[in-house]
Amino acid sequence: MSNQHINPTVRPVDPFDPQEDARCLKKAMKGLGTDEKSLTNILSKRSYEQRMEINVYYKTMYGKDLQQDLQDETSGHYRDALIALVTPLPCYYAKELNDSLRGICTNEDVLIEILATLTNNQLKAVRNAYVKNYGKDLESDIIGDTSGTFRRLLVALNNAGRDESSVIDMSAVERDAKALYNAGAKRLGTDEDEFIQIFCQRSYEHLRVVFEQYKILSGKEIEQSIKSEFSGDSKECLLAIARHVLCPSLHFAKRIRGAFKLLTTKHNQLIRFIVTRSSIDMADVKIDYKTKYGHNLEKDIKKYSGGDYSKLLLALIAEN
Repeated sequence: MSNQHINPTVRPVDPFDPQEDARCLKKAMKGLGTDEKSLTNILSKRSYEQRMEINVYYKTMYGKDLQQDLQDETSGHYRDALIALVTPLPCYYAKELNDSLRGICTNEDVLIEILATLTNNQLKAVRNAYVKNYGKDLESDIIGDTSGTFRRLLVALNNAGRDESSVIDMSAVERDAKALYNAGAKRLGTDEDEFIQIFCQRSYEHLRVVFEQYKILSGKEIEQSIKSEFSGDSKECLLAIARHVLCPSLHFAKRIRGAFKLLTTKHNQLIRFIVTRSSIDMADVKIDYKTKYGHNLEKDIKKYSGGDYSKLLLALIAEN
C-alpha cells in the first residue's frame, strides 16, 4: 500500500544462486554440530522472495523441507527466527494467529497486530493458509474466542474489504470526519458502528486526511478521542489502525520497544516484527526508534537477546 514507505534493511542479493545457497545451508547442518555462522550469513542477507526460491531448490535437491532441517538442527529463539525467515508469509501469519487463538488465553495483541496492518490481498492469503493448515475458518475462530465491539472490529478487518485506492475525495473526507465527531466527542456515549465502518473500510490515505480534519473539527487528536471513547481491546485495535495509518515505521518502533522486558521479553513478537519489517521499512523503523527512545535499536537487541539469536536479529536490521 502506498502508505508503506519501502525502505528495507534486507534487500535482494545480486548475483543470486539459490542452488548454491541451498547447498551451503545443507552443508552447514550436516554431520556433527551446526555451522550457525553460515546459516545466519545466508538467510539474513536474502530478500523474502529469494528465501522462498531457496526453499524450492532445497526441497528439490534433498527431498526435505528446509524448515524441517532447521527445526531438527537448531534450537531456541535462534531456531524460531530462522524458521520464520523461511516460512511463506501467509503460513507464518496463519500460524501466529492460530497460536494466539488456541488454549485458555487468547493473545489479543497478535490478532490486532496482524489483522490491523495487512493489505486485503495479504489478509486473503492468510485466511486461505489458515484453512489449509488448520482445517478451520479464521473468522469462526475469531468469533469463538472474542466478544463485543472487539470481535466486530476483528471480523470487519478480517473481511479484507478496505478501499485501497489513493484517490482522496475531500467531500467524503469531511463527511467521515464529521461522522466520527458526531459518533464520539460531540455526544454522550459512543456510536461504535460508525467508528468500525470508517476505520475498517476506508483507505489509509483517506483516513490520514480524515484524522487531520477531525482535529480541526474537535480540537483533539484522533488517538485522544479513541482513548476517551473506547476501552480494553477495542481501544487497542483502533489505536493500532490509527497509528499504522499515521506512521507505520513509528508504530512498529513502538511495538518492538514493547516486546523488550528484562525477564519476560516477548521473543515471538520481536521475531515477527524484525523478520517482517526488515523487508519493508526497517531502515525507517530504526530511525524512529532512535528518535523516540534516544538510543539505537541495536543496543536493545544486544541487551535483551544473546548468542546466535542476537547475531541473526542484528544482521537483519543492518543495511546489507
